[in-house]
Amino acid sequence: MNVVIIGNGISGVTAARFIRKLSDHQITIISSETAHFYSRTALMYIYMGHMRYEDTKPYEDWFWDKNRINLVYAHVEKVHFNEKKLILSSGNDMNYDKLIIATGSKSNKFGWPGQDLEGVRGLYSKQDLDYMEAHSKGLKRAVIVGGGLIGIEMAEMFASRNIPVTMLVREQNYWDNVLPPEESKMISKHILDHHIDLRLGVNLESIKDNGNGVACGVKIKETGEEIPCQYVGLTAGVSPSIDFLKDSELNTNRGVIVNEYLATNIPDVYAIGDCSEHSNPAPGRRPIEAIWYTGRMMGETLAHNICGNKIPYNPGIWFNSAKFFDIEYQVYGDVLAKPPENHASLFWMHEDGTKSIRIVYDKNSEEIIGFNLFGIRYRHEVCEKWIREKTLLSDVLQNLSLANFDPEFYDAYEKEVLALYKKQTGKQIELRGKRNFNRVLKFLKN
Repeated sequence: MNVVIIGNGISGVTAARFIRKLSDHQITIISSETAHFYSRTALMYIYMGHMRYEDTKPYEDWFWDKNRINLVYAHVEKVHFNEKKLILSSGNDMNYDKLIIATGSKSNKFGWPGQDLEGVRGLYSKQDLDYMEAHSKGLKRAVIVGGGLIGIEMAEMFASRNIPVTMLVREQNYWDNVLPPEESKMISKHILDHHIDLRLGVNLESIKDNGNGVACGVKIKETGEEIPCQYVGLTAGVSPSIDFLKDSELNTNRGVIVNEYLATNIPDVYAIGDCSEHSNPAPGRRPIEAIWYTGRMMGETLAHNICGNKIPYNPGIWFNSAKFFDIEYQVYGDVLAKPPENHASLFWMHEDGTKSIRIVYDKNSEEIIGFNLFGIRYRHEVCEKWIREKTLLSDVLQNLSLANFDPEFYDAYEKEVLALYKKQTGKQIELRGKRNFNRVLKFLKN
């Protein structure tokens, strides 16, 4: 059987790797971005000089031949589903028995005047990084339109080269549509502390043309202010990259519609990763989740389905991680910017304003719902087990040291969290044990 995968991101590559583990099928990966798979989350470190492009490739170049995975560097122009045939930009055709669409995302554009000028670009692909690099020499100011995780990455990248940055964020605090108010304000302050010109509650009206088709500034909608700049980063979210499929028989909405087995409406055609849209997502999950780990999980799940072991996609308990300049971020479970009535939380923040712990629980049952962590690391497996088993808040607080994943000589703040709990509730809880890896292993095995 001939399996063809369009896209060499984490979803497509994971599918290929597991299909190879489970079968002797012929596997071909087609990509027009890069010849080899690389870690997309490491793009910023190439620009900042911490890594070379070669360092971002999880597998050596010989890995693909050794594992009999064919790599084709080309662009798919069209798919003839009835004939099971791909039309490539080279003019060549390619047939398939099973087709996996894993084409990822593209940066959003919202019809702003000037959005297609020279010096205007998002940050998603290797080409985007190369474009940003090519336009950085002599750059006097960059303006970033949008917040989110890509926006803060781009701000840190420019700041690492001492290029002044202005960020236009429509929310009243950075990422306040995702983060609770305290954390959103904390990150807003942290961005300002890193000398980023953060403009909150504003929208882009237009990008100015210097008369030669090159961006030379932006205009703010609310105030009419014009900010001179030579580069505009568009980071107002991403959307599925499926334009080449829109006029086909394939069912699409924002993304390619798939069922719980990641199958589309066309036999032998599947979609995974950022470009897929789930027709019946798990409770509390979005139809499209442009997250690295969900892409990896979809790739593995689909490999089993294609190889005859039919299992539904189950994303499990939500988690994510990121970095905001010097502050690491982790979230496990449900931590909402606007929580429902039954959600309560214990929130502690360090006096330095760069570390915080939020433990979310059900107000009625006191069962744990989620964790939000800034500047402090908790073990994923421990937090997930507490959430999955609906552990009571009191039990979690007693054993909070089990979750601590910071290095040995870092300060620990479990006692401060327990003191806050006593202050708010009048209830005394004693911490059980200290950080000990054997204790963690025993807990996870039970």
